[in-house]
Parts: sequence; C-alpha cells; structure tokens
Amino acid sequence: MSSVLRPADPGHVPTTAEQGPGPDGGTGLRTEPGAGGDPAGDFDGSAARRYRPVSSHLAIAPPVSVVIPAMNEAQNLPHVFKTLPDWIHEVVLVDGNSTDDTVEVARQLWPDVKVVTQEGKGKGDALISGFAACTGDIIVMVDADGSADGNEIVSYVSALVSGADFAKGSRFANGGGTDDMTFIRKLGNRVLCATVNAKFGARYTDLCYGYNAFWKHCLDDISLDCTGFEIETLMNIRVVKAGLRVQEVPSHEYVRIHGVSNLSAVRDGLRVLRVILKEKGVTRADRRRAAGAPGGRAARGDAS
Repeated sequence: MSSVLRPADPGHVPTTAEQGPGPDGGTGLRTEPGAGGDPAGDFDGSAARRYRPVSSHLAIAPPVSVVIPAMNEAQNLPHVFKTLPDWIHEVVLVDGNSTDDTVEVARQLWPDVKVVTQEGKGKGDALISGFAACTGDIIVMVDADGSADGNEIVSYVSALVSGADFAKGSRFANGGGTDDMTFIRKLGNRVLCATVNAKFGARYTDLCYGYNAFWKHCLDDISLDCTGFEIETLMNIRVVKAGLRVQEVPSHEYVRIHGVSNLSAVRDGLRVLRVILKEKGVTRADRRRAAGAPGGRAARGDAS
C-alpha cells in the first residue's frame, strides 16, 4: 500500500517509520503548523498531524488543491461546490472578470475559497494563474459549468498516490461516459487523439477533456504557455514527452447546467491541431530556453 494512502484511523498519529518516501522524496505527509524552527512544524508523534480522512476506509496525506476557472458561472457554482469533498485542502477559483455574482456565490458556498482575478483571457491563461496560486501537493482541474462530478476526485487522487504523476480523466475509458458531446466533437476528439498517440507514443482514449489531476511538481516538467482550450491537449502531450507516469481515470461528463459554452468545435479543434503539429518539433530544452529568454515566463516571474 502506498505510504500516502492508508486505511483511515482518525485516532492514529503515524510514526516517523510509517511515513515512508513521498512523491518528492519527503515523507508524503501533510505537516500542520507547530512549534520549533520549522514553520510547518515537527513530526515527532506528539505533533497534531493526521492523515486526511477521505472515507471510513481511506485516508491520504498530501493536501489537495482544486482549481476552478470561471466566468459568469454563478448559477452553476452551487452544483459544482455541492459535489466537492470536504477533505480537500483548498479551492482556488480563477475569476475571468465575471459580470455576475460568481465570486460572491463562491465565497458563500466555500468561505475559505481562494479567489484569483484573471489578468489575461482564455481557459489556459486562467488555469496557469490558478496553478500558481495553489499550495497543495496535488492539483485537480474542475470545470465550473457543472459537467464534472467532484465525487470523482477521490479516484484521481488515488491514482496519484498509488504511483502516477498525472491522472488523466477519460470519457471513453471503461466506466466513463459523456452526455455532452455531439457526433462532430466525438469524431474530432477521436481523430486528434489518434494523432497524438501516433506522433508521441501515447495510449490515450480521450484527449480534449479538462478533468485532470497531477502532482504540483509536474509543472516544472511541462512549462505551460498557451491561453485557450488547447491547454488540455498541450498538457497531455508534454507529460508524455517528459516521461511522466500517466494513468487514465474513467470519468462521466454531464451536460452544462446553465449558460452556453464558449467552446467552438471547429475553431478550437484547429487550435488543438496546431498545438499537436508544433509540439512535435519542440524539445524540453527549447521550452526552457524560451522561458529564460527576455520576456519569457521565467523572466517575467509568471507561473509556469
């Protein structure tokens, strides 16, 4: 059993020997504030540290951040937040300059929500801003339109603490499904997915899906730098190119509850195709040089 995934025992304080290596070579346990020189506190058996209960049978150690990009989604947020598990560490709402009560509703539903005001435009830009604000070891991406079920987060987290670097949601894996894809979108997704598998040696069953989770340290390997819906495809390609361990997680996509999606099958499909073709000739060294160049993300101090 993973050192960060154990049977839940609310009264048990793990000993140092029980900690085991975490994903970054550390303990894999969340440290609560305590006394001593270490601001995160010391773990000596008397410290008030516990595994984070997920259910009566399961507890995890890593803190989990949920990033929700939203613009004018006030009507949908009650449905989204209702399914989020109470054991997550934090919710980061990235507000795309909403003109409705998106931020106010989020604060009513989750008083400790961390609100990030998006300075740029596009889903990719929003996610990059949200990732930079996360303090958890694990990051989960959830759409704000009510199409994702927050109860599935435990499956994504379980995949990560069991050894995966990137838990990729799939509507077409065994056990997954979708209520919100037209024939054209399904066909386009299948063709683009097959192209990525052929060009990059991946084995994906789904490509353009925004419900994913990953260890935060993976951001150092994939250097995100796009602004639109194609960010999901870019992430899927770069985790493969970086040699990260990917596990698909069956997921069911529901119909948007309120409002109209900004997604355009043709326009965004072409953007995804351009990303695929461009990434074939780009190496990690190229991305690092671009990030360190004047005007690059590293030079500007932006999230990467």
